[in-house]
Amino acid sequence: MKKLMVMLFALLPSLVMAAGAKVPLDAANNDLSDKASLQRGAKLYMNYCFGCHATQYQRYERVANDLDIPVDLMRENMIFDRDAKIGDLMTNAISTEYAANSFGAPAPDLTLVARVRGTDWIYTYLRSFYADPSRPFGVNNVVFPSVGMPHVLEELQGVPSKTYETRLVDGEEVQEYVGIQSDGTGELNDEEYDEAVRDLVNFLEYSGEPMKLERQNLGLWVMGFIVIFFVLTLLLKKEYWRDVH
Repeated sequence: MKKLMVMLFALLPSLVMAAGAKVPLDAANNDLSDKASLQRGAKLYMNYCFGCHATQYQRYERVANDLDIPVDLMRENMIFDRDAKIGDLMTNAISTEYAANSFGAPAPDLTLVARVRGTDWIYTYLRSFYADPSRPFGVNNVVFPSVGMPHVLEELQGVPSKTYETRLVDGEEVQEYVGIQSDGTGELNDEEYDEAVRDLVNFLEYSGEPMKLERQNLGLWVMGFIVIFFVLTLLLKKEYWRDVH
C-alpha cells in the first residue's frame, strides 16, 4: 500500500500536466540570446507581476549583470522596496495569508514556472484571458478554467472576449471556439501584445535557468572534446595493435 501511494504521488505532476494539455498551445518562440527582449520582459514582470509573484531564487544584481542593465538603473526603476539592497533576493511584500484571502490561494513564486509549465503553456495562458462577469475578478481563462488571478495585462491588451465560429456538424449548426479577441481599448495592438507576452515569457525562462545558454555552449565544447579524444584514442589503439594484426 505504501509503495502504491508513493507511485501515485510520483505520477501526480505528470497527470496534472496531461490534464492541461487538452488545450492546443501556441509556440512561444522566445530567444534567450535576445538581451533587449529579456530587458523588456524584466520590466513587464516587475511592473505587472512582481506585486504578487516573487522570484525569490533570483537576485537583483544577478539579473542586472546577466541582462546588461546598469546597476543604478536597476536600483532606481526595478527595486520597489527602498530598504532592499542590490544583492538581495527578489522577494515581495505580499504575505501568504493576504494572497490566500484575496485570490483564494497563495500567489506562487514564479522563478521556476517556465521549467514546470513550459514556455508554450505560459505564452498561451497569458493570451487566453477573457471577460467573464461570473468570476470574482471578471475574467476567466481558456487554458486555466476558473482561474483565481486577475488579468493584470488588461490595460495593455484591452478587454478580451471569446470568439466563435458557426460550423455545420451532422447537419446542425454548432458554435465552435476559435480564439480570443480584444476590444481594442488596450495600449497595444494584437501583434504588439503578443510580442510583449513573448518578452515576459522570455524573462521567465531565463529566471528558471540563468545559465542555460552557458550550459549549452559548454556542452558543445564538451562534445567537441569527446570527438577529438575519441579520434586520438582510435589512432592510438591502431598504433598499439598494428604489429599484433
